[in-house]
Amino acid sequence: MDRGRIYIQSTYNNTIITVADARGGVIAWASAGSLGFKGPKKATPYAASKTVETLMEKVKKAGLHDVDVFVKGVGSGRESAVRAFAANGLNIFSVKDVTPVPHNGCRPRKVRRV
Repeated sequence: MDRGRIYIQSTYNNTIITVADARGGVIAWASAGSLGFKGPKKATPYAASKTVETLMEKVKKAGLHDVDVFVKGVGSGRESAVRAFAANGLNIFSVKDVTPVPHNGCRPRKVRRV
């Protein structure tokens, strides 16, 4: 098994990464929250890169070398997660943004003012 898929879901609150084989069967998954990051620290790029490091051990055991990356969401961990996978020696064939965009569906949340 050489080829696989990586799904990165990055929200404002957390980053969830799933590694699957070419047919879509899940090999491993991890999130910033499952690694012990709490509260606003889950949404940081550092937490996303640590999540990638944890998953890379399982990916190497599974024998994946070539991956397609699917990124969903608008969080701050999406860019750093893709870079961390590339830095750990995976061949990334494609990076696809699959963030759902409404065609004027539900009204969005109010904008947060801090």
